[in-house]
Amino acid sequence: MKTGQAGLELIKSFEGCRLEAYLCPAKVWTIGYGHTGKVGGKAIKAGMKITQEKAEELLKQDLKSIESAVIKAKKGFVPNQNQFDALVSFAYNVGAGNLRVLLSNGTRDVKTVAAKILLYNKANGKELGGLTRRRKAEQALFNK
Repeated sequence: MKTGQAGLELIKSFEGCRLEAYLCPAKVWTIGYGHTGKVGGKAIKAGMKITQEKAEELLKQDLKSIESAVIKAKKGFVPNQNQFDALVSFAYNVGAGNLRVLLSNGTRDVKTVAAKILLYNKANGKELGGLTRRRKAEQALFNK
């Protein structure tokens, strides 16, 4: 499976797009839609700029590994497109390790996953409004 339009729109709406490199809250150089890898073989650093087209390209590249992680992790059920998209958005934000925990290594059913996705709204033990909004949006898409 590949991320559908609803998933792309969800990710883009929460990640936002910055065409000039910036330090994220975790002090990691980031550009585009949350891209932290290299760009054209070069490490991201202060002053680096990209085009909107490059940001789209980087997002699609980054999604390939996330999509693969979702495909490997979902053993308990076969997701529909909306569920897949929601899980891709979730993993893009919190990583494949947290995806495996959410899915309990593929043993959770759809109803349990939908309920538990809301629990991933904290950073350093503190609830963050932006994460709560994102998890609710992911849950809504997952339940469609």
